[in-house]
Amino acid sequence: MKLQFLGAAKQVTGSMSLLELADGYKILIDCGTDMEREIDYESPIENTSFFPFDASLINLVVLTHAHIDHSGNIPMLYREGYEGQVLCTPPTAELAELLLMDSANLHLRRLRSAQGESRKKHKQMDRLLRRGDLYLQKDVEDSLDNFVTLQFNKRFVIKPGLEITFIPAGHLLGAAHVYFSITEEGETKTLGFSGDIGRFDYPLHVDPHPLPACDYLVCESTYGNRVHEDKTSPMDALAKIIKETCIDKPGRLIIPAFSVGRTQAVLYTLNRLIEEQNFPAIRVFTDSPMGRSSTRIYSKNLSYLNPEARAFHKEYDDIFDVENLVFLQTEKETRAIKNYHEPCIIISSSGMISGGRVEQHIADNIGNSYCTILLIGYSAEGTLGKQLLEGTDVIRVKDREYRVNAQIRKIDVFSGHADQTGLLRFIKDQNPTSLKKIFLSHGEEESMLEFKDKIHELGFKEVILPSKHDTFDL
Repeated sequence: MKLQFLGAAKQVTGSMSLLELADGYKILIDCGTDMEREIDYESPIENTSFFPFDASLINLVVLTHAHIDHSGNIPMLYREGYEGQVLCTPPTAELAELLLMDSANLHLRRLRSAQGESRKKHKQMDRLLRRGDLYLQKDVEDSLDNFVTLQFNKRFVIKPGLEITFIPAGHLLGAAHVYFSITEEGETKTLGFSGDIGRFDYPLHVDPHPLPACDYLVCESTYGNRVHEDKTSPMDALAKIIKETCIDKPGRLIIPAFSVGRTQAVLYTLNRLIEEQNFPAIRVFTDSPMGRSSTRIYSKNLSYLNPEARAFHKEYDDIFDVENLVFLQTEKETRAIKNYHEPCIIISSSGMISGGRVEQHIADNIGNSYCTILLIGYSAEGTLGKQLLEGTDVIRVKDREYRVNAQIRKIDVFSGHADQTGLLRFIKDQNPTSLKKIFLSHGEEESMLEFKDKIHELGFKEVILPSKHDTFDL
């Protein structure tokens, strides 16, 4: 069989790998949006496939979890002729529907805004057409009709000689490692895909489970060269900042947080502070329609949460119903919050402060010295989150400049990715004498190189950093 890396190769986004068996059966593992894809905006538009393969010849898609950098191009597969199934866990199917529909709505808004006869509109439409990934709601619906869900830790026979097992990865509700057992010409080989690996003792999510012994392993390396800085618990870290911002003084705390996963972890932690530590019930505004929808999905799938969260639900009846919680619905309500003068907490997306309603809250409060902006995750280059972390004095939001007087804080206790220590813990579950090759994916090359050295120190000899389109015989 052959394994080809078509995304997340020496970069973080765009996860996609193609596994081809000896009989020609083709399995696509993840089909994610590549945020770093290079687009030729100068050459003539050619009517070529979006993918570097014929989508109609793919036999099966396996989805590790719902995040867009793993699921975001699945509707494009169906547009280009794929007719098979997408295998994933039940929570992944629900979250993927939410995220893919949101992407389709974003594509529709972009297309509508580019309609017109002006030169500017023509140029805008040309750039969208060159991107190519402009699927709409009907394309998402077509793909969702073919999602088939499997439970964790249940071996599933796809066809004679091909078995798959989903194993909890912890990173997101329903996130999975994927374990293949493949028999060809009387020989059985095992292959593991880590997906994105979560953290131990994370709010809500289960701890990542080990993979059984593999012959070959594809492992993510997002934080392969980083160890999480904060050693305190999420409750202690959040309690300290809330006390400093909203209790010791009448300030407001703004938490940019991704709608799926991160928002729920923060709400749950706030609820625990109030119920278990008698924290004052400060007014909490959650400003993300998708955040509200994904919270409902988390509430529906309690059996997939960790034992601590399930025990909390059993005792207090609701995980996310924080006292004094208000879900904002409209953009008018978003703008009106600046007139609320009591201490409060605002949770809004996006987590990097790159688009989304949080930009309005930043613009309204960045000049307020009684305001703290708390970054709880990674911020990419070019985002407002990154600028604030670098200590800029002035930011630009929607073509207006604002002086930064607010306090800028960062904690990494809510980061959903395992750090170097957690990644090595995952690797250590394998046997250096029987694991033939480790392929590193889903990480920047600098991160991969340091992680590779650490893996070598554990006694694993062959560690490979594939480039995009590299193919390996297994």
